[in-house]
Amino acid sequence: MWKKNVLETIGNTPMIQLNKITQHLPGTILAKVDYFNPGNSIKDRMALKMVEVAENEGKLKPGGTIIEGTSGNTGMGLALAACVKGYKCIFVTTDKQSKEKADILKAVGAEVIVCPTNVLPDDPRSYYSVAKRLGKEIPNSMYMNQYDNLANRQAHYESTGPEIWEQTGGKITHLICTAGTGGTITGTAMYLKEKNPTIKIWAIDVYGSLLTNYFNTGEIDMRFVHPYISEGFGEDFVPQNYDMSVIDHFEQVSDKDGAIMARRIAKEEGLFCGYSAGSCLQGLMQLKDQLNNDSLAVCIFHDHGSRYVGKIYNDQWMMERGFLEVKTFKDIINGRSGKKLITVNTHQTVAEAVELMKKYDIEHIPVMLNDELVGSISEVGLFLKVFNNAEIKQATVESVMEQSFPLVDFLTPVEKLGSLITKENGAVLAKDEKGDYHIVTKYDVIQSLAK
Repeated sequence: MWKKNVLETIGNTPMIQLNKITQHLPGTILAKVDYFNPGNSIKDRMALKMVEVAENEGKLKPGGTIIEGTSGNTGMGLALAACVKGYKCIFVTTDKQSKEKADILKAVGAEVIVCPTNVLPDDPRSYYSVAKRLGKEIPNSMYMNQYDNLANRQAHYESTGPEIWEQTGGKITHLICTAGTGGTITGTAMYLKEKNPTIKIWAIDVYGSLLTNYFNTGEIDMRFVHPYISEGFGEDFVPQNYDMSVIDHFEQVSDKDGAIMARRIAKEEGLFCGYSAGSCLQGLMQLKDQLNNDSLAVCIFHDHGSRYVGKIYNDQWMMERGFLEVKTFKDIINGRSGKKLITVNTHQTVAEAVELMKKYDIEHIPVMLNDELVGSISEVGLFLKVFNNAEIKQATVESVMEQSFPLVDFLTPVEKLGSLITKENGAVLAKDEKGDYHIVTKYDVIQSLAK
């Protein structure tokens, strides 16, 4: 039987066993993979629930406008509900969120307003404040407020919790979930604790969030708040969706460790997940000593990796933040002890170029004119030309040169350089921080990978 609309496809997401990353851990490790929801995240569940509750309470009327502060996933869920039910959407987000998230929200018809990240929640510029203000100013609108709207956790009490209990046959011993608005972890935990109070609930937080200290002390201490890169969890205030009594432990994970683990999940488990999934599994790894052979631990993987292709799945972005330790064009150059790039100009003779190749034992030389790259010559190319016409040695380089070598970023990973060096392009060039050119050949790449 078919579904009447896309909203009927929300929920009943698969439980998938993790095998490689967790192979040395005791017990069984499962992932509740909620990117199988139509909006590619677990937020579809609570978004629909908030809309339905608002309708039932008469707060959301036909033709109305849904307003929300969102990192992207809740917005997507609300946008899907709005498409089916005929509402408008205005979403307010922060400038630390990936561009992909904002673009996706616009694609489903929402208006997106971007606010600064590094301001306090009560600052009028914060996305919390802007969303609240718009909810008051725009006629026939409702600010959903996923942080304090208890329909958020109710959704997970009614769907996520029961699904996990049923899919594990009631054998779940640990639930691991990143902590943001509090809806997912609290609602799911409330249901599971009712079924079995001994189930351990582990909340995964990020450094820079105040939630962990609040859980441990009961105090809101802003000294623990500082900017962080992780997306979709961590807070600089305590949303009303939290019931800390159903949570057993808070564990903090660094931005770097969460990002690296997300990439490992994709490569080793075949699950292309978002940032929070990496942090969730990393948190479990940090707590692995508390597991035993009878443990059945469930990690909630909230959203899809497509939201983060410009961030954690982008080598350049990862390297700029020191998250990815890979060899680059720069590393190859730094290992040469300051060797100067050998070049020729367009007016030099082929014979002079050949002498340079012999003197410096090189096969590829860039051709320059007025400090600009205009072409290239190679040992193989010159050999063929000289073989066919011995007198060409007295010709100018300009008359025999080939196209310039490709110019790449100075921090390009070595693995990518290998794909750029072909039979037609025997080398690649890059400028360093000072603006000086450097060259890397296939031999350089092979040597660097062999070390």
